[in-house]
Amino acid sequence: MTRVLSAAALLAVVVVTIWLLPPAATVVVVAAALVIAVVEYAGLAKAGGVDVARVPATLAALAAAAAVAFEPAALAPVLLASLVLIGVAELAGASGDGALSRAAVGAFAAVYLALPFGVLADLRLNGGPEALSLLLVTVIASDTAQYYGGRTLGRRLLAPAISPKKTVEGAAFGIAAGMLVLGLDPGGWLPEVAPAGRVLLGAGVAVAGIAGDLFESRLKRASGVKDSSALIPGHGGLLDRVDGLLFAAPAYWLVVRVAT
Repeated sequence: MTRVLSAAALLAVVVVTIWLLPPAATVVVVAAALVIAVVEYAGLAKAGGVDVARVPATLAALAAAAAVAFEPAALAPVLLASLVLIGVAELAGASGDGALSRAAVGAFAAVYLALPFGVLADLRLNGGPEALSLLLVTVIASDTAQYYGGRTLGRRLLAPAISPKKTVEGAAFGIAAGMLVLGLDPGGWLPEVAPAGRVLLGAGVAVAGIAGDLFESRLKRASGVKDSSALIPGHGGLLDRVDGLLFAAPAYWLVVRVAT
């Protein structure tokens, strides 16, 4: 029941933010979520033996996300500035031991976390609530189909060394759900893409989401933790809820950008 209530509360916040509030509200929520994600990511890194400087990593991530959302042409200079910021922070550290690991993990946050969150903000600002909602509905449908399809018919493990619960059958259900939702697009939210293209995009979003889920699972396994945090009752951390979206959003965004 706790898990269901938490999911319902999160969904309500997302729907109200995207559909009933001005676009700036989505940007604020995305920025707050990004900060939380970086903190959880740094926690995973610390559990794995890499103590990331959280302030520089967070500032770099926010700057990169802002560039994607507001001025994509500025992304390259922002990333370069972020590298300098993280490097200077490392130079200011007391110890040089593990410098390469700390710098690499800190810089990766600006790619792994910042770019997908920036994409979410850009979809709302430039594509409207419809474009962003279609992505979220597709990912949710795919995740749900994976879960119930895997529980009902799952026999063969998809990646046993990473996630002992994901099955090939569940993944197939998730891909089919992604193709169905995006292919049908019942709300007419992505008319710029032909139905056949939406079907392919739905498959791509689902596959990317599965890859993102497995990638975060690998990070947690490498760090020896079950959840990225205990922020969301019954669900774990924010990263545990958006792991698939981190890979699915860029794939979806690239197609929407080309189509529009």
